[in-house]
Amino acid sequence: MNSDADATGESELGAAEALEADEGEGGFDVISFKTVEEIEKSIVDSPFRAIYQTNNFLLPQIKDVIEESKTVNLRPEYQRRSRWSIKQKSLLIESFLLNVPVPPIFLFEGDFARYEVMDGQQRLLAIREFFANQFKLSSLSVLAPLVGLTYATLPPRTKRTLERASLSAIVLLKESRSSLRDASSNRVLELKKFVFERLNTGGKRLNAQEIRNAVYSGKFNDMIIERTRSDIFTTIWGIPPYSAEYTEADYESPERKRNTLYQTMGDCQIVLRFFALRNDEAIKGSMRSILDKCMEANLNITSERAEAMAKDYSDRLMIASSLFDGIPFRLTKGDAERPSESMYDAVMIAIDRLWVKRSDLVAAKDAIQTAYWAALDTQEKIEQFSGRANTAADIKARILSMETLFKAALGNA
Repeated sequence: MNSDADATGESELGAAEALEADEGEGGFDVISFKTVEEIEKSIVDSPFRAIYQTNNFLLPQIKDVIEESKTVNLRPEYQRRSRWSIKQKSLLIESFLLNVPVPPIFLFEGDFARYEVMDGQQRLLAIREFFANQFKLSSLSVLAPLVGLTYATLPPRTKRTLERASLSAIVLLKESRSSLRDASSNRVLELKKFVFERLNTGGKRLNAQEIRNAVYSGKFNDMIIERTRSDIFTTIWGIPPYSAEYTEADYESPERKRNTLYQTMGDCQIVLRFFALRNDEAIKGSMRSILDKCMEANLNITSERAEAMAKDYSDRLMIASSLFDGIPFRLTKGDAERPSESMYDAVMIAIDRLWVKRSDLVAAKDAIQTAYWAALDTQEKIEQFSGRANTAADIKARILSMETLFKAALGNA
């Protein structure tokens, strides 16, 4: 009986709300009881619920916390690579000194008492670097006398002011409900990825590959990132090499941070292009759409599949490098020119399509090079492979032209 009474009470409330909506301005249609009930039920029964707490940290505490990597992971897989300039870092420090409000950082509790940075990575890195005397203040808009000073050389009172400054942290707790189904794509989003997307709808916009890195994180994405660290890849694309074992120093490498491909995750997009264009039937729509669909299609691959794909990529890149004496994908002769991504597409996919004849390709290297440069001996021919025309039909045409060139070279070898 009590159960029936409760149900009746909810029905009356729903009807009242429907009537109230109808009496508002604008002449809206009456919202049915069923619609109101469904709306309320969708909120109550949602598999997604964020539970969070807010903490304030003095800046020296922030420095100590982030230096203990076992507590806070500054570089979860969905974060963009470090991109703040010295000016941006300096203005942040100036804001703390002037007591100007600084937006809170957002942390995700992956395991109990272990956190990932969802938003605020650049602020945390700037604080750590300044307290470690790794940069001098620059381009300050108000506190100009501090320009050129490090933390160690700040006047005592100024230093104490900075040490008393604080930064808020909103911590998304592990108890939060962990998943949400995307109604538009029927894809299940992890809570931290969903929050990350919402946090990054404003401010400095992420580029297309940074968004892919965030939304489609998993074994496929990890494999792509790993392939960008190989010696052959960094050599071809002019990216400063990594150490044999990826370390903190590799991530913080000043030389690599200045590299445009690394800085924008363009290196990851280059690897992705190969997998996205392997299947001729998948080449339709814009390049961005092709790449997005490839990431989504491979979102849940197994470790074994990721390893096989990594080997496929490395093997084909090795053949491409061998065919062109270590400097493939150029539009003009000479190793000073940066490789062309559109030529990379054509060469890599042509090699992939002719993989059963890979030994013959290597043996016909001289004939291939002769035919290759003959296909690029005028500006008009170069334009065909430059990528300026980048429709699906253009991409297919370039790949087919290179495949035909390789086949002809094999016949003439």
